[in-house]
Amino acid sequence: MGKPTGFMEFARAETPDRPIAERIKDFREVTGTLSEAQAVQQGARCMDCGIPFCHNGCPVHNVIPEWNDLVYNGRWQEALQSLHATNNFPDITGRICPAPCESSCVLGINADPVAIKYIERAIVDSGWSAGWIVPQPPRRKSGHKIAVIGSGPAGLAAAQQLARMGHEVDLYEKENRVGGLLRYGIPDFKLDKEVLDRRVDQMVAEGVVVHTNVAVGVTADIQKIKESHQAVLLALGAEQPRDLTIPGRELEGVHFALDFLRQQNHLIAGDPVPTPISAKGKRVVVIGGGDTGSDCVGTANRQGSLSVTQLEVLPQPPETRAAATPWPYWPNKLRISTSHEEGCDRRWSVNTVEFTGADGKVTNLTAVEVEWQRDPHGQWQMRPKDGSEFRLGADLILLAMGFVHPIHAGLLDQLATARDSRGNVVASAENYQTSIPGVFAAGDVRRGASLVVWAIWEGRQAAAAIDRWLASR
Repeated sequence: MGKPTGFMEFARAETPDRPIAERIKDFREVTGTLSEAQAVQQGARCMDCGIPFCHNGCPVHNVIPEWNDLVYNGRWQEALQSLHATNNFPDITGRICPAPCESSCVLGINADPVAIKYIERAIVDSGWSAGWIVPQPPRRKSGHKIAVIGSGPAGLAAAQQLARMGHEVDLYEKENRVGGLLRYGIPDFKLDKEVLDRRVDQMVAEGVVVHTNVAVGVTADIQKIKESHQAVLLALGAEQPRDLTIPGRELEGVHFALDFLRQQNHLIAGDPVPTPISAKGKRVVVIGGGDTGSDCVGTANRQGSLSVTQLEVLPQPPETRAAATPWPYWPNKLRISTSHEEGCDRRWSVNTVEFTGADGKVTNLTAVEVEWQRDPHGQWQMRPKDGSEFRLGADLILLAMGFVHPIHAGLLDQLATARDSRGNVVASAENYQTSIPGVFAAGDVRRGASLVVWAIWEGRQAAAAIDRWLASR
C-alpha cells in the first residue's frame, strides 16, 4: 500500500488534457502524463484493502498495489519492473485501456478510485525517459521457429514473449506497418504512433523478424508457412464489422467506421490514400455509441465537419453506477470521452431504419425512437415508439456498431479450423491450440472483439502454451 491515510488526505487527480480549441486543430495526443509529484501523491491513495479487487478487474493481472507503493516511495525503476512483469506494453494500455481495474478498486465503493491507469502511464513514461527500457534478447536460442500471423496487441505480445524465450519468430502483417488496429484503428490523438514504434524497435532488437505487406492466405501461402515453422499462432483480430442492412445502404457516403479511421491514420503517416473519406464541411452521423463511434466523432471534428451526431440504439445510461452493475463489476454508466467534449449531439434509444439520397449520394437518414422491455423470458426486446419517426440530414454516415467475428475469407477458410457459433476460431483457454495440431489462436480471433488488455493477456498465455508444446515434442 501507499500512505496509510493517503486516501483520506488526497483527492483523485486527472491527467491534464490539452485545451479543446487547440487540440481539435491537430491529431497529436490529447491527454498528458501525471508529474512525478502527482504520481507519488496518487500512489499514496492506494489502501491497505486486504483483498485487492483491482487484480480481479485487470485482465493482465497487474500487481497494482505493489507498484503504487513503489511509486509512493520513489522506487520508480522497481515499479517499472513490476509493471513489465505482467504487461508488455503498459505505455499503450496506460493510454487506451478503459481501466476496469479502477472500477474494481475498493476505494471506489464510496469515493473516487485510485488513478491506477494514470500512475501506470507515469511509470512507463518515466522509464523511457530514464533509459531503463531496453531490448532483452535471449541468452540462448531454442532452434524452434514460430510464425505469428497478425501484429495487433495479441500478436505483438506473443511475438515478444516467444523471442525472449529463445525462439525464432516471424511476425506477419498485412498492412505496411506493424500494429494492427493499434496502428490503423486507434486515432493518433489517443495513441501517438511513436509509442508503438519504439516497442516494435525493441522487439526487432530482441530478434523478432517483421514481414509487412504480407496477407497470409492471400499473398502468402499458409501451407508453406506451416511447413517452414514448428508452430503457427493466429492473432488476426476480429475485423468483420457489423453491418446495417436497411434500404439505402448502397448509397455513396455510407461507410464502415474502421475504413474511415484507418485511412486517416494512413494519411497522418504520410501514406497515399487515393480516395480519402473526408468529413470536411459535411453533416456526419455516427451510428453506434461505443469507443469506435467516439473515435469517429473526434476524427470528424478534426477534419472540419459541419456537425456530428452520434446515435445509439440502447437507452442512455445513468450518470453514476447503475444498481444492476454494483461494485466491483464494470459499471453501466454514462461515459463522456474527450471526443464528446469537443462537440457532438448524442441521441439514445434511436434505431435507424432507412438511408435516402439523391444522385446516388446519401442526404438523409430516417430513424425511430425505441423502448426496451423484457419479454416473458426475461430477455430485453426493442419496440419502436408510435409516431416517433424522424429524419436527419447526413452527408457522411459511419457505421460503428462493433465487430462480429474475424474475417473468414482467405486464411481462415483455407485453414478450415473449427469455429464456434459466433464465427470465432475455437481454441482452448488452457492451451490455445486450434483443431489443427501446431496451430494456435489468441486474442479477438478466439474470444471475439474485446479489450486491448485481454489481447495482451491472451498473447502472453498463448506464447507460454506454445513454448510448453514445443518442449513436449
